[in-house]
Amino acid sequence: MKPRNLLVIMSDEHSTKVLGCYGSALAHTPNIDALAARGTRFSNAYCCNPICIPARATFATGQYTHQIGYWDNADPYEGSTPSWHHHLRARGHRVESIGKLHFRSTADDNGFDAERIPMHVIEGKGDLMGLVRGELPVRKGAWKMAGMAGPGESIYTRYDRDIAAEAQIWLHEEAPKHGDKPWVLFVSFVAPHFPLTAPSEHFYRYYASDELPWPKQYAKEERPTHPYLLDYAGSNNYDDHFDNEDHVRRGVAGYWGLCTFLDEQIGKVLSALEATGLSASTRVLYTSDHGDNLGARGLWGKSTMYEEAAKVPLIVAGEDIAAGATVDCPASHVDIYPFIMECTGEADERTITPSHPGVSLNDLAAGANPDRTILSEYHAMGSRTGAFMVRLEQYKYVHYVAYPPQLFDLANDPEELTDLAPDPAYAPVLREAHGRLRTLCDPQAVDAAAKRRQSELIDINGGREAVIARGDLGFSVPPGVEPMFD
Repeated sequence: MKPRNLLVIMSDEHSTKVLGCYGSALAHTPNIDALAARGTRFSNAYCCNPICIPARATFATGQYTHQIGYWDNADPYEGSTPSWHHHLRARGHRVESIGKLHFRSTADDNGFDAERIPMHVIEGKGDLMGLVRGELPVRKGAWKMAGMAGPGESIYTRYDRDIAAEAQIWLHEEAPKHGDKPWVLFVSFVAPHFPLTAPSEHFYRYYASDELPWPKQYAKEERPTHPYLLDYAGSNNYDDHFDNEDHVRRGVAGYWGLCTFLDEQIGKVLSALEATGLSASTRVLYTSDHGDNLGARGLWGKSTMYEEAAKVPLIVAGEDIAAGATVDCPASHVDIYPFIMECTGEADERTITPSHPGVSLNDLAAGANPDRTILSEYHAMGSRTGAFMVRLEQYKYVHYVAYPPQLFDLANDPEELTDLAPDPAYAPVLREAHGRLRTLCDPQAVDAAAKRRQSELIDINGGREAVIARGDLGFSVPPGVEPMFD
């Protein structure tokens, strides 16, 4: 693979279920679909942690959460673990970011030559309430999920328009200045992350459609009653505020509308890449930090190991990358780190070490590691216990340190409607999956380490009652916007 420029585009909370190239006949995502048509799409890609800060830290460093910490949304990345941006900058590449990073602060050395209109955590602290893992507090800001769903503009859509504009300016004016070595531009949007307020033309495209899907297992009698899910739904009580069918429909339409809005912004960036003549010399990668439950099983937001939340879109295109190809072998965000190093000509023993568990996307596309084990883990808001997801072959195994496991056969039950873990016939699969997990980490030790760190941060910030009294932000705010706690 020849060294070439690289444009990395990330969204926030984009489920593969709302993408044309992933099989949706309703989703209007022509620009991402076109990128997939001229590149390679990974059909079974997963985040390493289905919540923003930990997901983005693993994406930056190419390592799992249990290796690096950054356990939750109150423990943000601060640059102390080297990232792909640190390594590339040190070797003379121009590396810049535009948009959401969700790190601790611009005062830290996060590895970029420049951070343009970055979104970081509030007050350098983030979501302190999420540190409480025992008696889970009820989120007072949960009303925003239903209460802000509908047509219009939000602080997020305005911010994303600014991100797209900055990216176009950079490609026209800055990229030509850095031709000595391949540059890397990281463009990070916030859509379709809630608030579920979508520009009117995109909202009504779906709200008025007879084909807009209703969330599966939404009726209360249909919902699974696994204790982990009850913990999450009780603390992050978003669904309590969806008090009629129209509210649910507006929430779903808002999310779908934001996915089309996101695609529109990505189209502007890709058009600028083409207009500047850089398309032929620039590879493009698109992914999202995690997905969104979007009402399925009565759950909203992320934080679970279901496909809606843990699975992510992953598309690469450009020179030396097969066009119109699909890779079904499971992939992970940790696989992006070695791919970035290969794209820029910097893959060697100093940048890719034994601490990096990923397999390059190039190798996966060539057929390497078809029987590999994929790991995602969770230690954050709304959970009393650590959760660990292992994907191997057709099965998904979810281990909870304090609760019974779950097991799904994704080949025969892609919607994860039937938990096979209680069935004695699947005991051998459970044993094998648990053995695979143990080769990657000790879940009990990891759970204990996460909770020790969270207890330390609670003490640093005045104790349990103080962090709860600070309130629930609901979602981070773009630069220049005053946060509103509930």
